[in-house]
Amino acid sequence: MDTPGTAAAEQLTLAGLPGPRAPRRTRRAEPGPVATELPVARVTVDRPQAHLDRVFEYAVPEALSDAARPGVRVKVRFGGQDLDGYLLERAAEAEHDGELTPVRRVVSPEPVLTPEVLALARAVARRYAGTLADVLRLAVPPRHARVEQEMWSVPPPTDEAPADRIPETVAAPDGWDAYTGGAAFLRRVAAGQDPRAVWQALPGCAGTSWADGLAQAAQAALDGGRGALVVLPSAAEVRLMEQALLRAGIRAWTPGASRGWVRLMADDGPAVRYRSFLAVRRGAADVVIGTRAAAFAPVRRLGLAVCWDDADHLHAEPRAPYPHARDVLAMRADLEHCAVLVGGLIRSVAAQRWVTTGYARALVAPREVVRGRTPRVVALTAVELAAEGPAAAARLPGAAWRAVRDGLTRGPVLIQVPRAGYVPSIACARCRTMARCPGCNGPLHLPASGSTPQCRWCGRLAGDWRCPECSATTLRSVRVGSDRTAEELGRAFPGVPVRISGASAAAGVIAAVGEGPALVVATPGAEPVAAAGYAAALLLDAAVVTGRSSLDVAEQALRTWISAASLVRGASDGGVVLLVGDAAHAPTQALVRWDPAGLAERELAERAELRLPPAVHLVALDGPRDAVEALLARITLPAGSEVLGPHAVEAPNGARPDATRDATGGLAAEPAAAVLPDLLLEPESRRPVRALVRAPWDVAAEVTASIAAAVATRSAKREPGSVRVQVEPVDVL
Repeated sequence: MDTPGTAAAEQLTLAGLPGPRAPRRTRRAEPGPVATELPVARVTVDRPQAHLDRVFEYAVPEALSDAARPGVRVKVRFGGQDLDGYLLERAAEAEHDGELTPVRRVVSPEPVLTPEVLALARAVARRYAGTLADVLRLAVPPRHARVEQEMWSVPPPTDEAPADRIPETVAAPDGWDAYTGGAAFLRRVAAGQDPRAVWQALPGCAGTSWADGLAQAAQAALDGGRGALVVLPSAAEVRLMEQALLRAGIRAWTPGASRGWVRLMADDGPAVRYRSFLAVRRGAADVVIGTRAAAFAPVRRLGLAVCWDDADHLHAEPRAPYPHARDVLAMRADLEHCAVLVGGLIRSVAAQRWVTTGYARALVAPREVVRGRTPRVVALTAVELAAEGPAAAARLPGAAWRAVRDGLTRGPVLIQVPRAGYVPSIACARCRTMARCPGCNGPLHLPASGSTPQCRWCGRLAGDWRCPECSATTLRSVRVGSDRTAEELGRAFPGVPVRISGASAAAGVIAAVGEGPALVVATPGAEPVAAAGYAAALLLDAAVVTGRSSLDVAEQALRTWISAASLVRGASDGGVVLLVGDAAHAPTQALVRWDPAGLAERELAERAELRLPPAVHLVALDGPRDAVEALLARITLPAGSEVLGPHAVEAPNGARPDATRDATGGLAAEPAAAVLPDLLLEPESRRPVRALVRAPWDVAAEVTASIAAAVATRSAKREPGSVRVQVEPVDVL
């Protein structure tokens, strides 16, 4: 090392080896002269910090003037490093007084950000107290250079609808005649108008299903010379929509074609997804189907925006700023003056608020049509089963067993089980205390028949388990999963094939089953489609579905049950659905009457009395106590608003809130003795809390703007602690 008065130290090398190479000094190319026309580029930089959520000005070099068009990706110098960004516009004069830094380079001459999508992204950022950069990450897929170089014909852009594609009169398809106002909605879409509707779809097979109805609505938009956008919750619904579009005569887009539909899904991979995105951006494809990110697809002359099954939580983006696809499409419809359709087998409470406030009209079928299209539903509660005596306590009571036996003579029978696995929950056989892992306090389960109890969190075997309350060593099942249910049904109906459908099943999620007799055991969302409909269906463990602690438990329970019941044949064809268990009264009666709208009206009325969302606007703030309180101190709320909390957020089963999580999502194995001292010594200011800001809808924009300004101030001052801001959260409890 260097000492005073001595020469600088040299790097020593071994004999025969080359010495250290001098660092390479790269020479930066000179930017060259500035463009003579519109020399100022306004750029949004891809930075997540809230205080950097604004437009920055850069100089446009003359060499990049032709490629630097609004909407292209660029590289700019920011904070001592090269960052990605989007060029929003070119200007003749700069608002900045000093010298402008030149744009480093244009990443691609492809203008991927359209003015319509930019306006929508800004509106989403304002509504959800987020940043434009976060929204653009959701709206524009990552670039794929090889796909951009592909050459295929593109129709010339036009803002006018072709005259030969606008019909004078449009006959509504037969499927929409079954709904009051359905034919009028399609006529208005085809005429280029912008109606808003909430559609409660009825069950149907291929040709009369909800997917066929959406395909007919998309065709109405095409008949009017406009495009269509259909957002669905998962890949299973996207596949059904693809088949319906083909049945309706709308072909899939291929490179070189001038019309057709494309699919926008992250599961397709970067190349396929980006090719579909470019087809929409260049105007080659006029119908888009996909999952929640497809709500930002740059459809040219958008005429119809559809959100199917908006009650599904998959429509809520799990990344900041957490937008919901339903509300994104509503904002887009207002900005682009297109029709919007929110549909589902049930009506969500949020969609019911649209109907109540007059923002949208309800499309429902008359009661006689509902009775003809839906199966007969019977609720087997303790009251109905009282005459069976002790047999009423069986998981498969006599009435359900007889329904399965009779259904197998006419076709397949569906059994929906709310839990996967073999025995997902076990307890002490003597005192009924839930069995938990001695290492991480996680729940124990039995993965298979005769297996050793295992922790669902850390995977540790608990062969020597002993009850901490009564010291017993015997266990009993509390919840029975799909695997154990299939095993029991196989013994009860020998000779009948039993198929299990689910994400954790050996065969995975089964897409479809035949018309022959079979027992199909499925978890919610994994029910296969029967070719001619199921002859009967059992919805087991109904009390488990409504036993969750959630604000939308009734809505989600009805959605779970109706999704399975809609696959059963109509009552006129002998279809029957049995709901087994003492579930909550409101969703049970809504299923028996097949009245989702009635349940939505009741839920909205109750939430209005209690001032709960969506009757009111709500913002959730989560983070350490000191950070949340500091943020609340900066917020200026309008009249009528109030703050609930902050209150402590309890970790499940007393585990440490910030404990490390393993690959399965559970808390990592950690001795209880190691957690306890940290938990006791942790200061109160660092404990996680949640605060709720509640306000009427007419001042919701002011509340969100105030919170966004406070977040930007915290970001600029680099205050410690991270606060998650979630506007209109899906789960409040």
